Amino acid sequence: MATFRSSSTLVAADGTRTPGTAALFAEPSRRGGVPPWAGDFRPANDAGYGPKNAVGKTFTLELPDGRTGKVVVQSLKTGKGGVTLALMGEDAPPF
Repeated sequence: MATFRSSSTLVAADGTRTPGTAALFAEPSRRGGVPPWAGDFRPANDAGYGPKNAVGKTFTLELPDGRTGKVVVQSLKTGKGGVTLALMGEDAPPF
């Protein structure tokens, strides 16, 4: 299982950029297919609660080295540590 944790940026369809930290993982592919991947995204403190009405929408996740991947926000959790967006990846993992 591949893992990735680093600063990254969530980019909305309208170009709005939300900086934060992504913690991602990929599972082995099944029968030679594209490996499924998912993870969490925590917006940076100065980014507030992240994108508005994000659940169910598709975003581009931009990694520090310029690689990108399409993600769908599955849920939004708020707690002591701030806001966490649960992401589900589309296509091949960018890490």
